[in-house]
Amino acid sequence: MPTPLRLEVIVASIRPERFAPVVAGWFVRTARSRPEFDTGVIDLLDTPLPPDLSETAETARFRQRLAAADAFVAVTSEYNHGYPASLKTALDSAKHEWRAKPIGFVSYGGLSGGLRAVEQLRQVVAEVHMVSVRESVSFHRARKQFDADGNTENGPAIDAADRMLTQLAWWGNALAAARDADPYPG
Repeated sequence: MPTPLRLEVIVASIRPERFAPVVAGWFVRTARSRPEFDTGVIDLLDTPLPPDLSETAETARFRQRLAAADAFVAVTSEYNHGYPASLKTALDSAKHEWRAKPIGFVSYGGLSGGLRAVEQLRQVVAEVHMVSVRESVSFHRARKQFDADGNTENGPAIDAADRMLTQLAWWGNALAAARDADPYPG
């Protein structure tokens, strides 16, 4: 069996009383059930990146984790039709570490389920030379989609997570092989 890809799940929301741990917890359990991934979690609440993008020890540690990763998933809420400022800071705090790596999205929110945030993120990650996979996972009215143990019976979301992880594995392997054969020129 090939070496598992290092998948880092980035938990974007840092707000008090956030719902992010429930959604992220479900997704991390789902990803960890897949043998093609070695899954870690970067919770931005526990990763104090400076909003002025200055160089700190935390920023250096963050970039080291990104550099060691083969793929990413951002678990994001939607605030005012956009994604959290903490995620923008995270994306802007690194440069080369993101390049030529795939990213997927798990979003949640009210009626839109975070889809507007994901559409904005697709533009941003393209600018930092990432490949966003086509499939995404979305939870509309998210608080009603999970039970007290953090599980969901939302069949379309479960199926979308499976398809997204399959796409991430394909892109992660393809891009890792490409980076090994010929370093990305970006």
